[in-house]
Order: sequence, then structure tokens, then C-alpha cells
Amino acid sequence: MNIKKLTALLCAVVMVLSLAACGGSGDKAENKHYTVGICQLVQHEALDAATKGFRDAITDALGAENVTFDEQNAAGDSATCATICNGFVSSGVDLILANATGALQAAAAATKDIPILGTAVTEYGVALGIDNFSGTVGGNISGTSDLAPLDQQAAMLTELFPDAKNVGIIYCSGEANSVYQADVVKAALEKSGCTVNVYKFADTNDVVSVTAAACDANDVLYIPTDNTAASCAEAIKSAAKKPIIAGEEGICKGCGVATLSIDYYELGRTTGEMAVKILKGEADISTMAIEYYPNPVKKYNPEMATAYNVTIPSDYEAIG
Repeated sequence: MNIKKLTALLCAVVMVLSLAACGGSGDKAENKHYTVGICQLVQHEALDAATKGFRDAITDALGAENVTFDEQNAAGDSATCATICNGFVSSGVDLILANATGALQAAAAATKDIPILGTAVTEYGVALGIDNFSGTVGGNISGTSDLAPLDQQAAMLTELFPDAKNVGIIYCSGEANSVYQADVVKAALEKSGCTVNVYKFADTNDVVSVTAAACDANDVLYIPTDNTAASCAEAIKSAAKKPIIAGEEGICKGCGVATLSIDYYELGRTTGEMAVKILKGEADISTMAIEYYPNPVKKYNPEMATAYNVTIPSDYEAIG
């Protein structure tokens, strides 16, 4: 073999090895391992579905072998949320999912550096104390909202119960987002001619007595998207002697007649898709607007509709 041919052959070999090396380094970058901390305020159907959707979206995009989830549940206790989130900061997770308002508030207090995505948070401006909230939190926080249109929820109540004169709204006094929802729905119902009475329970210990008092004085009850109410829907059902319109499907399934429902699993998936963009460096969390579920659905609970002899319009879907 002459010198020219040998030189050409050596150059070709070097080029192939270089390409292989580049390909190897690219694969390694693609296979970076991430640790994601998940703080869920309390266990109930809606929040569980949001967490599952979040995890599924991330593992679908990154591969299950490339992400570790540190998933912890605070059992409804805000102090435990703080402990969990501070632990995430100490261990240096790559991203935090804060599932529900209490978890978001704890995560926001724990770090200004690690990206935080909220899900199942109704109103970020209220949750984080932001005046004139524009839809983008900024800093290291973004996420998804589980807010279904409140004016449509109020309209649902008057559609199904046109003769209702007195409406009781019950919620947990410790949930800022429930206060916001109650105020908006109250104003909408009063505009339609209803008298609205508001009842607050402090925790699971007094929810039965508060529900009973609300039933005694009202024709229909409304319960907003409220994590404490969701976690004790069966207790509310045992005390309720009047029909209930619920802010979300989990509460409706437990004790309500109807709801304007969002899909919490899909909400979680949307949050997971946002997380993938952040982890891969494809998006800046400080500029990411809060995302909302686009197409809420009218749903009803067949058992409770029958119990209260409510005629359900054809555009409602039965809760399975």
C-alpha cells in the first residue's frame, strides 16, 4: 500500500472514530439522570390522578430509567409540606412538583432556585399573594390550574335547581383558593337572585356539623374545589340532606349531584410536559404562563341525581 492510500485510510478511520465519539457523547447527554421531588398535600382521587399524569408524561418523554421520583404525601398538614420541600432542597432535586396549594406555598418558601411546578392549584395569585396576577408567576415557579369557570358552575346550579332560593356554600377556612372560589360563585348566584349563605369548617373534625347546619338553612349546597372537602366527601354525604353542586369530580363522586369537571390526569400530564421542557433546557420557567384545562365537562352522579329526583339534561356525562 503506498503512502497516499495509507494516509487516506488513516484519515477515514480517525473520522469514523470521531463521529462515534460525538454520537456517544450525544447519547450520554440525552440519557442524563434527573431527580424530581413530588410533594402532594393530601391523598384523594383528584390529586392522585394529577401526580400519576405528571409522572407518566415525564417517563414517556425521558424514559423511566432516566428519572427518579421522590414522591411524598403530607397527609393534609402544611407543616409536613414544609418539611418535605426543605428536604428536597437539601438533597438537591432537579425540579419540584407541588400538588395543591399548600404544597406550592411550602415549596415557594423553601427555594428560589430549584424550578417549582404547581398542579391542582386553583388560583396562583391568591396562593402566592400576588396582586393583579397577570398569569405568569415569574422567578422559579409556574404550573397548571384546576380552576373550572366559576360563572359556569353557578349557572349549573341554577339550571338544575331553578326553584332554589337559598344556597349554602361550604369550604375549609384554611384554603385560600376556596375563599376565592366562594366569593366569585356567591357574587354570580346573588346576581341571579339567590340568597347565599357561607359556612366554613376548620378541618375534618367539624365538617359534619357545618354541613348539617348548612342543610338546615338552604335548598342547595355548593362546595368549591377544596382539598379538605375532597378528603372527607363521604362524611359530608352522611350529613347532607340537601343536593350538592361540586367544584370538581372527586367531591361530586363522593357526595354531589353534578359538577363542571376537569380531567386531573390530563392536567398532571400537561404539568409533566412543562417539566420535560424545563429539565431539558428547552424553556425558561420564569416566562412560562400558568396553563388551564381547556374543555371542562358537565358531569353528574347518577346515584345522587336519583336520590334527589333531579332531571339531568342530555349534555351531562355520568360519572362512572
